[in-house]
Amino acid sequence: MNAVSVAGRWVTVGRRTAFLCTFILLVTGITTGLHAQKSKSQLQKEKQQNINKIKETEKILNETGQQKSNSLGELTALNQRIKQQESLIGSIKGEVNLLDSDIDENNQIIQTLEEDLGKLKEEYASMLFSAQKASGKSDKLTFLFSARSFDQLVMRLKYMEQYGKSRQEQAEAINRTEKILKEQVRQTEVIKDQKKSLLHEEVDERTHLSTLKQKQRSVVRSLEKEEKRLKKDLEETKKSVAQLDNLINDIIKEEMERAARETAAAKATHAVAVVETLTALSSSFEENRTKFPWPAAGFVSQKFGRQNHPVLRGIVLQNDGINIQTQQGEKVKCIFEGEVRAVAIFPAIGSSVIISHGEYFTVYSGLKEVFVKKGQKVMTNQDIGHVSVNSDGISELRFQIRKNTVALNPQAWLME
Repeated sequence: MNAVSVAGRWVTVGRRTAFLCTFILLVTGITTGLHAQKSKSQLQKEKQQNINKIKETEKILNETGQQKSNSLGELTALNQRIKQQESLIGSIKGEVNLLDSDIDENNQIIQTLEEDLGKLKEEYASMLFSAQKASGKSDKLTFLFSARSFDQLVMRLKYMEQYGKSRQEQAEAINRTEKILKEQVRQTEVIKDQKKSLLHEEVDERTHLSTLKQKQRSVVRSLEKEEKRLKKDLEETKKSVAQLDNLINDIIKEEMERAARETAAAKATHAVAVVETLTALSSSFEENRTKFPWPAAGFVSQKFGRQNHPVLRGIVLQNDGINIQTQQGEKVKCIFEGEVRAVAIFPAIGSSVIISHGEYFTVYSGLKEVFVKKGQKVMTNQDIGHVSVNSDGISELRFQIRKNTVALNPQAWLME
């Protein structure tokens, strides 16, 4: 193969190969990097949120266990802790899968680079061989002066000049590709080390999960032996909840009658402003759906609606709100501005505060201390009391949201 054919071949093939190699590396690397960075950021955020929740639940679990071991409160805290542990393991597994994807993509890039590097070196070897054959001055002159025309002579001069540049560019392309290849290999090793560290972390967290589940089974077995006591406590709680429901219904009935009277009186006297004031608070409450702050820090130990008892078989619980298990002495806050309509004490569940927000009502039960009184105006996030600790060592707030007499799922109204 002569110098002209080698130079021409490299121009049409070598440059294309080097260009495609670099283009694929940069574009794929940048796109993958941005995608990975976003996914990794989301996973790490989720992981940190899980860790923060675990710390909070651990405090509640430890306090509940110190008050009374093998209690319903300890079981609900353990159940929540296990869910959080499983979620944490899921986040770690997600990061591992992401790293696996990055490693696979990097290996593909490395393979492509190695193939391109091999082609570049083969072409460069061919060029050196041809250069050695045409290294003599007589060969170069013969090549030039054997031209059949002046135009062909000029063309051959350009080819020779291009050939010299091609050799230099080919060597530079090989050096660049080798550097990129080494960097890609280095990055892949870093990712593999990260994966190895995460796998160790996952093993540790799974071991912790196994310990938690063993503890959970132990608590359940212990509670199953106390079926009579649990049923007695449940009946007492049901009685107190029924009394609370009656009070709520009475208050709501009075409020609806009062509102009807005030609306009728306002319309009779054409007091439009009064009618607007009566409905403004309800509208404002509705507009803040999914934006309300939580009334207390903790976790949902019992959801809204019907659900099976965590221990007693065949027992179905009906909850018109949600229960939030908290740390001892946790402050309870009003979720929206309104007026305190009642403060009452009920056996088995402690003090309750009922606050009206136009057509809507919020109910806070299970309080030890109450900082507000009937008729008092309250603001969003205002402290209204402390959560009490029951006989089982559970600090638990019972929270309801109602529109007139209809019970609503609080989790659909509180911010996530």
